[in-house]
Amino acid sequence: MTTPAHESGTLDKDFFLKDFFLVALDSYRIEGIAEVMTPALAIYPEIVDANIQVALRLLGGEADRWRPHVKTAKLGCVMRRMVEMGIRNFKCSTTLELATIIEAGAEDALLAYPVVGANARRVREIAERFPETKVSALVETAEQIEVWSGSRICLFIDVNPGMDRTGIEQERIDEIVRLAASIESAGLGFGGLHYYDGHLSKYALPEREAVAHRGYDQLMKIVSAVEGAGINIREVITAGTPAFPCSISYRAFSEAQFTHRASPGTIVYCDCTSLAQLPAEWGFRPAAVVVSTVVSRPSSNRFTVDAGHKTVSADAGVPTCAILGRPNFIPQKPSEEHLPVEAPAGSALPSIGEAVYLVPRHICPTVNNFDHALLVSEGRITGVERVTARGREAPFKWEDTVPG
Repeated sequence: MTTPAHESGTLDKDFFLKDFFLVALDSYRIEGIAEVMTPALAIYPEIVDANIQVALRLLGGEADRWRPHVKTAKLGCVMRRMVEMGIRNFKCSTTLELATIIEAGAEDALLAYPVVGANARRVREIAERFPETKVSALVETAEQIEVWSGSRICLFIDVNPGMDRTGIEQERIDEIVRLAASIESAGLGFGGLHYYDGHLSKYALPEREAVAHRGYDQLMKIVSAVEGAGINIREVITAGTPAFPCSISYRAFSEAQFTHRASPGTIVYCDCTSLAQLPAEWGFRPAAVVVSTVVSRPSSNRFTVDAGHKTVSADAGVPTCAILGRPNFIPQKPSEEHLPVEAPAGSALPSIGEAVYLVPRHICPTVNNFDHALLVSEGRITGVERVTARGREAPFKWEDTVPG
């Protein structure tokens, strides 16, 4: 499978015709699927383990170099499996994910989202509840430090690598140095730098690596300036899934005095996008699929399954997924519960009631659409697990504010 080269970031149309989607169906079929209500999320633990092992191999077997983002994993049982395989440092985006990964055994958890107000107070509560776990947060201004005063929260500076979503611009080195000094002056632990370069997904891999490495050169200048001011940098965090190859090929990270950790999370389950972004020879495979059912055949070259955008996320564009075993069938624009699929003229359409297995284009929000997941081993359902960190915590403790 080759990596599509698109500056727009969209998948190559031919990507969905790759042999993987033709030959893989047999290893994903589920016995007795007719007894299952669909759409259903199915997770294959053996493939999850294999994907984790691939990531660890790419990191030289050093689990300490990986700080996976658990926005993808979502299930407490999968997070526990990651801990069992030696991973101790994690990243998350919500307080529910934070509590879930700590309960799963994390020794170090970074909330990589710029929380303020009541959200920050909730992070402090969770940190106090689990004193044996190191809990960290992000800041980008001196004003954000105050909310953490008096807590045991460690702070990372969020550096904006050009994604322009959060963080302090990487060219403002003097401000970053002053911010690091302010963290230490406040009596809080300074963890280091957080540098999420997710915007690089729009480049084909060779150009992605070149652009990423120029950014990392600038990041190393920031490190030198901060350390030149007498402030120790313990850790530098880079790279979600798209930039993962770029981070592990940047030699200065492996030679540095600080700990460098990459933070891809999607690779635990994988999806169409990550398959397109990463070298095929690495061997990642989809570990989560959506099982859907054909509910209609409205025309001679079209059928519809029960996997609209409330099931398979449409945030990454259309097609929202690929169909295992049917690479020439192209999903069309979904509605809330319906996903029409176009078939080449003369193709034999699946029957109404037939199960169809979908690999999402973006697995992270797709997992978040489900309350439960089937665990599947050797073609059999071995359990049903709650999607533990789906959604968010209650926004406020109503019982504490209403008399009676």
